[in-house]
Amino acid sequence: MEYRDKQMNFRVTESEYEVIRKRMEITGIKSPSAYLRKMAMNGYIIQMDLSDLKELVRIEHINSNNINQYARRANETGSIYSKDIEDLKYGQEEVLKLLRDLYEKISQIK
Repeated sequence: MEYRDKQMNFRVTESEYEVIRKRMEITGIKSPSAYLRKMAMNGYIIQMDLSDLKELVRIEHINSNNINQYARRANETGSIYSKDIEDLKYGQEEVLKLLRDLYEKISQIK
């Protein structure tokens, strides 16, 4: 395991300090040393809104539960209803639309 035993210090003006502080808030990084280390090593930090991904996971979870319910019913009764198939298709179309939208947003990051 590596230890941080080297120290780097630098001074900033009040206005530079405010800019750094605001950018830390935007990125959600609370530690000045972590923020400055990340910026110094990588040059940039990408902050992404993952609400679309959270929605995608939520819908996929619902679809998985539905598939399990339909499979259980099919095993018990030996049949499945066309409405059940339509529900599965609709859920899958929702997931695919969200994936396309998410891909489009990610591909626009430069």
